[in-house]
Amino acid sequence: MSTLRFVVVGLGHIGSRHAETLRLHPEAEWVASIDPDTRKSREGVPHFASWSDFLAAGIPCEVASIASPNGWHAEQAIAALEAGFHCIVEKPMALKAADVSRMMQVANQTGKSIIGVMQNRYSAPSQYVKSILEAGRLGRIYRVQVDCFWNRDEHYYSGHPWHGDPHMDGGVLFTQFSHFVDMIHWLLGPLEPTWAESFNHKNTSALDDSGSIAFRFGQGELEGRGSFRYSTAVFGKNFESTLSIIGEKGTIKLGGQYMNQVHYAHLDGQEEHPEFPETPANDYGLYQGSAANHHHLIQNAIDHLLRGAPITTPASDGLAVVSFIEKAHELARFR
Repeated sequence: MSTLRFVVVGLGHIGSRHAETLRLHPEAEWVASIDPDTRKSREGVPHFASWSDFLAAGIPCEVASIASPNGWHAEQAIAALEAGFHCIVEKPMALKAADVSRMMQVANQTGKSIIGVMQNRYSAPSQYVKSILEAGRLGRIYRVQVDCFWNRDEHYYSGHPWHGDPHMDGGVLFTQFSHFVDMIHWLLGPLEPTWAESFNHKNTSALDDSGSIAFRFGQGELEGRGSFRYSTAVFGKNFESTLSIIGEKGTIKLGGQYMNQVHYAHLDGQEEHPEFPETPANDYGLYQGSAANHHHLIQNAIDHLLRGAPITTPASDGLAVVSFIEKAHELARFR
């Protein structure tokens, strides 16, 4: 097989990015889309209002790229796996850890692959920090600080019925900030939240817009501590997403709105850090999302399915992120 055929499930902002990335890739074919809103259909691509309608059409296809609202990810991924498709699943993989575990179980039973979407890992600054940590150049890691302060106002919540819905959205840790939970897990995991609180300042939805989480990372003598502060109550536009890592042999800080810049790096034997081109953000009109690195993720999926390359964003990492957020929500509820 020289190409892979994809069906895109959900044609909102992020599903459209999946679709256009597939359209431009020489080893991919975007053969169909599924969305209950038929106005989102694209010329030349068969469009279906439901998964059952797509299956009934019998269009040859190998991969389902799931970019629907969060609350549908697990159900749709399991249906796709059981029908014989590999799956790319947008973040969060589900809103419950038990659902991600079930997805992984079905993938194992059917012999199909699940690839999570955590594209911030692919940015050059993220890869730089990963290489520094893997080489042990920071020594023991003592402390981590994450600050994510974005804007999601009344217009955001009124524009899409599922935004702010407890059963479809899940809250800002799932919808806005799971990328950055994944970054900490990928760089320093395993993670375990130890304390959390959350607040609803603007009452734009039924869900809290801000909070703080204390967590521990690493194990045994190498265990460290960190904190994660987040909010979508920022006025007007996104402010920042920063990650500071303090180690016995150096300090690194990623910054910018999407952790897409190296703001500071002071390492033993190194006074300056390399400069990297800034990764653009996913542009959603009035709002911007995380770094626009989906082309790297699609390439990894193709390399895995056509050439046996390892998955760089496996479902087990998606499970770790969902489990962390689920536990943080529980801790906040008890306060």
